[in-house]
Formats: sequence, C-alpha cells, structure tokens
Amino acid sequence: MTEFERHYYEPAQGHGLAHDPFNAIVAPRPIGWIGTQSAKGVANLAPYSFFNAFNYVPPIVGFASLGEKDTLRNARETGVFTWNLATRPLAEAMNASCAPVPPDVDEFQLAGLTAVPGRRVAAPRVAESPVSFECRVSQIIALQTADGAPIPTWLVMGEVVAVHIARHLIRDGVYDTAAAEPITRGGGPADYFGITEAQRFRMARPR
Repeated sequence: MTEFERHYYEPAQGHGLAHDPFNAIVAPRPIGWIGTQSAKGVANLAPYSFFNAFNYVPPIVGFASLGEKDTLRNARETGVFTWNLATRPLAEAMNASCAPVPPDVDEFQLAGLTAVPGRRVAAPRVAESPVSFECRVSQIIALQTADGAPIPTWLVMGEVVAVHIARHLIRDGVYDTAAAEPITRGGGPADYFGITEAQRFRMARPR
C-alpha cells in the first residue's frame, strides 16, 4: 500500500472526514457501565466508552470522564464505584442510562433497572447484569497533552475488591465470555458490536 492510498491527518489540524475516525479505529471497546452514589445518597448509573482493565494482581479497572460529570464527582467524594457488564439484553437500558439528566435523577429508575447495594463498597450495582465489580478508587488522574497543557478529562482507576458472576457463565471452571452476550462500543455515532461464539478463535502464546 502506497502513501497515496492512505488518508493522512494530524489531529490538531482536523481529520477532514464526516466523523472522527479515532473512536472507530480504537474499537470495539468494552463499556464502563459505572454505578456510583452521591454523598447525599442519590444513586447514579452511566456508561463510559473509554474503559478497560489495567492490572491483574490486584485487579484494576479504569474509565475516563470527559468533563466533570456526576460519576466522577461521586467517585471522588465516596472513593468507590461499581462496574456492570453491558449485555445485548440490557442494551436499551444501558442506552437509557446515558440520558443527560440532573444530578438528582436516579438513572437506575430511569432505565428500569434494579439497584443492589455492594457488599464491600457503598455503591450500587445493576442486579440485572450478569457480572459486576465492586471497586475502590485507587487514583484519579487529570489528563494533559504532551506539552503539559491540562485537558478537562479525568481517568478514574479502581481496585476491584469484589466480583459477582452469574453461575451459568462459569463452565468447567472457566468464564464463558460469549455466553454473557457482552456488547462493545464502536466508532460511529450509534455503533455497537456484540460478541458471539462464532467469532471465537484460539491462539496459544509462543513459549
């Protein structure tokens, strides 16, 4: 492939396309469906498309809040949050929970979901989700550019201190990823992708 067959751009100068391709290239991405509770006791639930796992022992996950949002404020105030697996059956509810509503609105109720208290943390999890993590905030990092200029985005990292898994997803001692029907975020304005058994392939690491 020659350079003439590639679209080249520098982000600071704009991409020149109908939609920013960055999100579509770094995709599909797991969804950070984050449950928190304010210091006043108001439950909050919101999906974040910039989310992933970052460490095995102890297990650490993180999500990025683009702007000062309720989830960030709650996690900062209480020091805890939950992560809940977004699945195909829960896709519409997940989408409903991202509605731009005031801080005093409970997104669990808005999306028709059941909030269950955490066992180890004072943050609600989604009862309908087959997998949930209870997390303690380990770091909140204010992002910046390569030149050191501040960006209004915060990376919230949390140590997973408790895990809830629906028993039917554990087969012969192994968690079955496809059976949970997880959904992932694509790059278009409304693109999501599912994971199915037909997409599985195995490849052993070199030794």
